[in-house]
Amino acid sequence: MSRRSGILEFAVLGLLRESPMHGYELRKRLNTSLGVFRAFSYGTLYPCLKTLVANGWLIEEPGSTPEEALAAPLAGRRAKIVYRLTAEGKEHFEQLLSQTGPDAYEDETFAARFAFFGQTSRDVRMRVLEGRRSRLEERLEKMSASLARTRERLDDYTLELQRHGMESVEREVRWLNELIESERAGRDLTGPASGEPASRDTTSGASGALPRPGDDSRPDAPDDTAT
Repeated sequence: MSRRSGILEFAVLGLLRESPMHGYELRKRLNTSLGVFRAFSYGTLYPCLKTLVANGWLIEEPGSTPEEALAAPLAGRRAKIVYRLTAEGKEHFEQLLSQTGPDAYEDETFAARFAFFGQTSRDVRMRVLEGRRSRLEERLEKMSASLARTRERLDDYTLELQRHGMESVEREVRWLNELIESERAGRDLTGPASGEPASRDTTSGASGALPRPGDDSRPDAPDDTAT
């Protein structure tokens, strides 16, 4: 499994842990909540969903309500498929949440992990944040050394671009320092200070809190159906 497909499965399981969703709603949440998924398509999402169903982590249900399921045949279309997390899927997601290896804080995966910090225990959050900070501090050292070696050979625009890149990394390190300090002080961004995962407020953007689905200003797409 590629890292990108792995983090997509992680994000899908995390969103469905909140509530069952049909494919279009799920794609909308992924688009608006996690930048790494802004460009992905139904052609990426549905194979992922089928894999999760085959693994026993999700089940498919026709229609979100009995009325909707009955109305679909009358309208000449199939009912929407709603995806629901199984007990095995919840257990698997909790295992993924507990992982703190390098994959948890790489560029491609950190944003998705951070988005679900509200469901993550404090000790795991600390290890992921500290791992991310260490990785960026190493990157800063390499960038600084490279800039020192090549400064005289760079034109002003290339030099400014490299400085901009370093400033971006430095800002993230400062942000991580603030988060780590808050965690050590027992201050939780999304809930009470405790070692247990905090409940998530899905009405605001921030760590562990995803935007409202309605925040997406794109026109509604046609209803998704079973494929």
